[in-house]
Amino acid sequence: MHISLALDSLPMRIAKPILLVSTPIGVGFGIYEAFRLAGGLAFLMIALVSVIGVAMGTVVATVRREKREEEAAAKAKGELQ
Repeated sequence: MHISLALDSLPMRIAKPILLVSTPIGVGFGIYEAFRLAGGLAFLMIALVSVIGVAMGTVVATVRREKREEEAAAKAKGELQ
């Protein structure tokens, strides 16, 4: 039984690439405007975006490492039997 969450629908297929492109552009414009309007406060914005980026990267790296370990354990278990 396949439960569809509408993630394969045509609107979602076009929305994901648009979000992947428009979000970094929006963040870039936001940092530019922060420098233009507030100067030093832009450094706080850059620091916040950097911390969030590092946190996301850490989560992705952990998930990938754990997946590799699970696959290696499953492969080793399959070879032993």
